[in-house]
Order: sequence, then C-alpha cells, then structure tokens
Amino acid sequence: MHTSSIFLHLKKHGQLLDSEIAAATGITLHEVRDSLSKLAEQGEISRCSVTRFNQGTPVESIQCRIRGFSPPAAPGRKPATKVA
Repeated sequence: MHTSSIFLHLKKHGQLLDSEIAAATGITLHEVRDSLSKLAEQGEISRCSVTRFNQGTPVESIQCRIRGFSPPAAPGRKPATKVA
C-alpha cells in the first residue's frame, strides 16, 4: 500500500483533504482513502468527514492530519504580551 508515502506527505504538508493528497502524490483517490483508513486504525492520523459545496453540489471528502502533530510557528513577528 501507499501508507508510508501518504504519512510522509501529511507530515510535510500538514492537514489536507484526501483529494489534495491524491492530486499531489499521483495515487488514486480510492487508494488514498484505503490508506487513510489503515493509518487511522493504527492511530497514526486523525481524520474527519467534510462536506464542501461546489456550485451548489455537495462533495464528500476526508480531512486528515498527523495525530498529535502541531506544525511549527509561522515566521515573523509575534504579538507582544500585555502586562497588567
């Protein structure tokens, strides 16, 4: 299966939809969904069902991310804390 390549892609790019993973990796959507199911059963990823509307028609997707992984802070200035 493609679980290892999908896991590495999620680790590199963060939270993604199944269709975005399929487009970026060149793996079919059906194979991506099968691999995501296996990764979720193993406890490697968190996933949820998402319904998006494209021109009024509902599109069912799976949104997923690495379980317990928070991406690094964005570069740039950070807001100052106010002292009371």
